[in-house]
Amino acid sequence: MSLVGGTAGSGENGAGSDAVAGLDPEQRAAVLAPRGPVCVLAGAGTGKTRTITRRIAHLVGSGHVSSGQVLAVTFTARAAGEMRTRLRALGVDGPGRPPVQARTFHAAALRQLRYFWPRVVGGSPWEVLEGKLRFVGQAAQRAGAPTTRESLRDLAGEIEWAKASLVAPDDYAAAAGRAARDVPGPVEQVAKVYETYETLKNRAEQLDFDDLLLHTSAALEEHPEVAHEFHERYRCFVVDEFQDVTPAQHRLLRAWLGGRDDLTVVGDANQTIYSFAGASPSYLLDFPRVFPEATVVRLVRDYRSTPQVVSAANTVIGAARGRAAGSRLRLEGQRPPGPEPDFAEHDDEPAEATAVAAAIGELVEQGIPPAEIAVLYRVNAQSEAYEKALGDAGIAYQVRGGERFFQRTEVRNAIAALRTAATRAPDDATGDNMVSLVRAVLGEQGLTEAPPAGSAGEGAARQRWESLRALAELAEELVTTVPEADLGAFLTELNARAQAQHPPTVQGVTLASLHAAKGLEWDAVFLVGLTDGTMPIQHADGDDDAVEEERRLFYVGVTRARVHLRLSWALSRNAGGRRSRRRSRFLYGLVPEEHPAARVPTGRGENGGSRGKPTCRLCGKPLADPASAKLGRCSTHPSDVDEELLEALRTWRSAEAKSRSVPAYVVFTDATLIALAEQRPADPSGLVAIPGIGSSKLERYGTEVLTLLREHAS
Repeated sequence: MSLVGGTAGSGENGAGSDAVAGLDPEQRAAVLAPRGPVCVLAGAGTGKTRTITRRIAHLVGSGHVSSGQVLAVTFTARAAGEMRTRLRALGVDGPGRPPVQARTFHAAALRQLRYFWPRVVGGSPWEVLEGKLRFVGQAAQRAGAPTTRESLRDLAGEIEWAKASLVAPDDYAAAAGRAARDVPGPVEQVAKVYETYETLKNRAEQLDFDDLLLHTSAALEEHPEVAHEFHERYRCFVVDEFQDVTPAQHRLLRAWLGGRDDLTVVGDANQTIYSFAGASPSYLLDFPRVFPEATVVRLVRDYRSTPQVVSAANTVIGAARGRAAGSRLRLEGQRPPGPEPDFAEHDDEPAEATAVAAAIGELVEQGIPPAEIAVLYRVNAQSEAYEKALGDAGIAYQVRGGERFFQRTEVRNAIAALRTAATRAPDDATGDNMVSLVRAVLGEQGLTEAPPAGSAGEGAARQRWESLRALAELAEELVTTVPEADLGAFLTELNARAQAQHPPTVQGVTLASLHAAKGLEWDAVFLVGLTDGTMPIQHADGDDDAVEEERRLFYVGVTRARVHLRLSWALSRNAGGRRSRRRSRFLYGLVPEEHPAARVPTGRGENGGSRGKPTCRLCGKPLADPASAKLGRCSTHPSDVDEELLEALRTWRSAEAKSRSVPAYVVFTDATLIALAEQRPADPSGLVAIPGIGSSKLERYGTEVLTLLREHAS
C-alpha cells in the first residue's frame, strides 16, 4: 500500500495535464495514481466528485481505457446525473465515442440483467415492482402478522435489510439476533413473512430492487460466457460513497471485477449513515488490507464550508467513540472566514419554526437566494411546522421527497410544447438561438421576465413560474457545455434527467430530512429539533453503535452548510406545553460556554423537569450570566473550591478523555469541574443539579465521579 498526501508523480501527458488543472496536491495524486486499486478517503466538501471525474478523464485521455469501458457507480440518481454532466463538460464523451456509464448500482444491474436475461433465464425479463407493500401485505396476512400500513413498511424494511445483507429467509432469525435488529414482531413470524413474500413475488414473475443486484451477481457468477462478455466490455470501475456499500452491492462489485483490480473507490467513514439498511464502512476501511498494493489518498481540504462551520463539524465528529483509523479525517477549511454558528433555544416547536422562518426572511433580504437555504430535520413529520411557518411568512419552499419535478403539471405541459416546437424548429436553432426558442415556448406557458407580483406571487403560481424558469436555465446550462445543442438535444437532456431523477434547481427553501440531504449543500442551513429523543432518535438510546450513527448523521447535517449554520431546539412540542425536553447531547461542547443557549438552569434541568430561573445557592438571588449559572453562585461570592479535589478531577478527566480519544472538554468542561469541586455533591440527584451533567453523563461517569468526591470528602 502506498499512502499519498503530497505532490503527485511526474510523467503525465497532455491529457493528464488538462485533467489536473486547478487541483490541489492530494487531488492531483488521486487523479494521476497508477492503474490498479486506488482508495480516496474524502472528507465532506473536499471535492471528491471533481476528483473522480478528473481521474476518469485522465484514464481515458491517457489511453489507459476507452470511455465505453468505464463503469462508474454511485448511490443516487442525482449523483450519477451530476457525474455524467461533469464528464461531458470534460469532453470525455467525444464524437464517435461511447459515453462512460455513470449509474446507480441498481440502474447498472437492471441494464445488465435485461441484456443477459434471455441467455440466463429465457423469455422476456420479469417486470420490476414499483413497491413491495402489496406482496408484503399478502404475506403478513398469511403469517398472522399486523397489516397496518406502518407495520407493512417495517416488515418491508426488514426484508430489504435481509436481502441487502445476503440473508436468506431460512437464516433470517439467526442473522437478526446476531445483528441485534429491532425486529417488527416475533422473529419467526417475520421470517415467515419474508419467505412467503419471496414465494408470492416469484410466482408473479416480478423482481424487487434487491433482486436486481442478486440476480445480476448470480448471472455473472454462474455463467462463464456471460462473465466473459461483461469483462471484455468493462475494464475500469469507479465506486462513489463506498462507505455505504452493502454486502449485496459488494458481491456484485466482485462479480464485475472478476478478479481484476482496476478499481477506484471514494468514501468517508464519518458519513456512514445507512447501517440500518445493511451498509457497512468495513469495505472502505479494509480496502488497503484487501489490496495491499493500493494507492491511498486522503482529501481533507474543505472547499465547501467556512472555517467556522468546519470547526463545528470537527468538534461534532471528534467526540465520536470507537473511530477506526481510516475515519479520522480532520477537515481543514479553505474558504475565507464567515459568521460563527448560531444556537437558539425555544419554548416550543411552533415558536422555533416561526423564528426559523423569520431568520430565513432576513437572509433572503440580504440577497441569499431561497434555493440556497435549507431546513434539515431528523424525521419527515417535523416538516409540517416549517411548511406552515414559511407559508405564513410568504417564503417559497419545496419539500425534498415530495412531488417530483418532472411530474409537475406545468413541467409536463411545457415539455409537450417543446416537443411540438422541435418538429418545426429552423435549422439554425442551435446554441443561443435554441435558448431563445425555449424561452419563447415557455413564455406561452406562463414564463415572464419577472416573477408574479402581489397575491399572485404566492403559493402555486410562484411554484409554476419557478418550474418554468428552471427549465429555461437548464437550456442555458446545456449550451455552456454543448454549444451546438439544438432543441432535440435539449429534449434528450430533459428525458435523461427525468429518468435519472436529476431535476434542475428550483427557487425555494428546501425542507429535507438529514438522510435526504446527503450529497447536497446550501449557503445557509438550519438544523432544527435538536433534542434528545429526536437527535439522537429515541430508539437509538442504549445502543452505542446506533447513537454513534446518529452522531454521524448530525455531522452530515452540519457539513451541508457553506456559510450560515443555525442550530435550534424546543423545550416543548406544543405551545404552552411542559418544557421538559433537553437539548441534544451532541451539542455539548459545541455551544460556546458564554452563549445564552448554553445555560442549564438549576433543578432537574438537563434531566428533564423544572426549568425555573437559576438562583445562587448561597444568597438565593437570580443568576443572569451563564458562568454564574454553571457555578451555582453569584460572581461576587468568593470561590470555596477544593483545590486538591479539583486537581484530582482534572487528572481523572484527562485519563478518561485519553481512553476515549476525545478532547477533555467533551468529558466535562472546566466550569463543570470547578462546580463539582465547589459544590461536592454526594449523590446522583446532586450531580444532575450541576449544569452540564445530564442523564447520559450521569450514566457514563456518575459512579466514578461520586467515588472520587467521597474519597476527597473532608
